[in-house]
Amino acid sequence: MSTGHYIALEGAEGCGKSTHAALLAQDLDAVLTRETGGTDIGRRIREILHDTATDGLAARAEALLTAADRAQHVHEVVRPALAAGRHVVSDRSVYSTLAYQGFGRLLPIDEVRAFNDWAIEGTWPHLALFIDVEPEVLTQRLRGRTLDRFELEDDHFHARVCEGFRTMAGQEPDRWVIIDGNVAPDRVAAQIRRAVRDRLGI
Repeated sequence: MSTGHYIALEGAEGCGKSTHAALLAQDLDAVLTRETGGTDIGRRIREILHDTATDGLAARAEALLTAADRAQHVHEVVRPALAAGRHVVSDRSVYSTLAYQGFGRLLPIDEVRAFNDWAIEGTWPHLALFIDVEPEVLTQRLRGRTLDRFELEDDHFHARVCEGFRTMAGQEPDRWVIIDGNVAPDRVAAQIRRAVRDRLGI
């Protein structure tokens, strides 16, 4: 029986997910990966999704591309690692599809959830950590960076995304932990590590 746990770090652009995913994976000796782009095929999908030159992409087409990335990622990375008893720490997961394409793009949440559940064969994260950061802090962190297609979306889109994460956390409290991302990085890391110990015993 698998002893590995699948942990996803979620949040808005600039919240610190990538940094803290790497720290947590190192601490747990886990497989570190990301969505989108955690496989060779996924990287090609990610290029389309994040490239600012991608123009006129329909919201449903965007949602299906992200689902294709999730399907390949779970098939190629997540399920094999879990079957081998490894922990997996992912910078984003299928929950980001619900937040971005569901809440953000205003697509029907139940429909987005249904076809993504099929894509990932029911392999949802055991634990989702939402790094919640105030909008003004996110804006400051992104200042001076070359922004991708999602980062360039307007404030209303990003507000819907963040509210989507909070809504999902409220709906599945046994699977989610909200992390205060407004504090110093070492304090964020301590919250994350404590949540993983408390929820998963690792």
